[in-house]
Amino acid sequence: MTNKEAIKRTDEQLLAELGYKQEFKRVFTPLEVFGIAFSIIGLLPSIASVLAYSLPNGGPSAMVWGWAVASFFIFCIGLSMAELASAAPTAGGGVIQLYFWTHSLSSPRYRNLLSWVVGSSLPFPSDANTIGNIAGVASVDWACAVQIAAAINIGNQQFVATQTQTFGIYVAVVFSHGIICSLGTDILARLQNLYIILNFCLCFVVLIGLPIATPKEYMNSASFALGNFTNVSGWPNGFAFIMSFLAPLWTINGFDSSVHISEEATNAATAVPWAIVSAVSIASLLGWAINISLTFCMGTDLTSLISSPQPMAQIFLNSFGQTGTLVIWSFVVLAQYMMGSSLVLATSRQTFAFARDGALPLSSILYRMNRFTCTPVNTVWFVAAIVALLGLLSFAGAQAINAIFALSVTGLYIAYSIPIASRPETKANVVQSLPVAVIAVSFMAFMNIVFFFPATPQTSASNMNYTVVVLGGVLVLSLVWYYFPVYGGVHWFTGPVPNVGKEDATEYDSKSSSKVVDEKVEAVIMETDI
Repeated sequence: MTNKEAIKRTDEQLLAELGYKQEFKRVFTPLEVFGIAFSIIGLLPSIASVLAYSLPNGGPSAMVWGWAVASFFIFCIGLSMAELASAAPTAGGGVIQLYFWTHSLSSPRYRNLLSWVVGSSLPFPSDANTIGNIAGVASVDWACAVQIAAAINIGNQQFVATQTQTFGIYVAVVFSHGIICSLGTDILARLQNLYIILNFCLCFVVLIGLPIATPKEYMNSASFALGNFTNVSGWPNGFAFIMSFLAPLWTINGFDSSVHISEEATNAATAVPWAIVSAVSIASLLGWAINISLTFCMGTDLTSLISSPQPMAQIFLNSFGQTGTLVIWSFVVLAQYMMGSSLVLATSRQTFAFARDGALPLSSILYRMNRFTCTPVNTVWFVAAIVALLGLLSFAGAQAINAIFALSVTGLYIAYSIPIASRPETKANVVQSLPVAVIAVSFMAFMNIVFFFPATPQTSASNMNYTVVVLGGVLVLSLVWYYFPVYGGVHWFTGPVPNVGKEDATEYDSKSSSKVVDEKVEAVIMETDI
């Protein structure tokens, strides 16, 4: 038996011990597991999408120092998530749900309720993790549609896309992602290598090419690039600086995608945590360097940049000219497109996991593997359809789309916080990680509150931040459904339901199987030397 075969057998054996049969092909190498997290972060296209959030809330100082401060806390979040993936076999063995972690690590008194919140059973994706990921797909693909429209505008400055045209581009992007993510696992895994190369090349274009190409009139002094603070948001300077954190938080996000494809990864116990830490670390450092390069090369007319539909496209246009910008921007759009493709892939795997545990009303339809591609095609199109419908919010105004951007952070942070905060409830050794976990959970809780605030203190019904309404409403409905008399989840929900032996006999019932899995998880955690 080769070493590769031995690793694969170990992955499958651990998965079986947790009560789940191997249904995916394990073909993602450790580099490709890193690739899906790094491509979802998508540094340059992500920074291009959210530059409009840092520019009005501090300008160059927010771009440089806001990124640096936020990156420290994001790294703590990444470390906590990676530790869970390493210590808890629910990721290392290949189970791809955060709510599995929550149920296994929480106090028995609260585990059903907490895992319900992270992965509940309403007739639509209502859990915090799915809310965050589907909102992430919508925000990424909407940004891609806007960038495509900006590319057309660069070539023909008379063209300004209408809301309907942008929505049409958005739907086309979403459904093309559905086609790509319905392909075989081998193809999807190999694509990650291309995504890695493209993202790194784009980063170096900005780090090296932009300073070389920028005319002297747009080059800024160090005092301006690193010290200028321009706040036009209307908030006090300190709060405006914190509001600028949405840019790095939205950019360096979705790294839990490595967890969601762990059933398709080889040597998942090692590959998944290292992918999380590596993706967060590299993105933090490269992103900081990119922001520094931008502040030195964007000129001093911040007003025109803030009013521009795409500030980074305008910076490129000033430096590279029309032809050069069009070429580079085409690759930015391509990287953004790949980013959305990877996110649809990860979200579809998460949805498949919920359906496998019977956590969705359409579980019997969604829990199916396509016989030709060996991928969950039904869940891919389920995700694509919901994401396409979310785009209709664009007709409600700009603030509705901004709410989707913020929701992709707040929803995921709730899903991240619960299992991290639940970890001390187990008997595992957490002395070394407790300070990092406290910092991570505290920061996520604080930023979730910050992102409920509107962009400016002068608000009306048209420019109000509706993130708190959408997220709060869905979570309230989730709790109402859980405690609903007779039919609510409190009467029947017992956590993850293993499927080993289902086709042969009723070897497992939901309560006993869940209890067995939790005992096995806790036993492995206690043996882990963190």
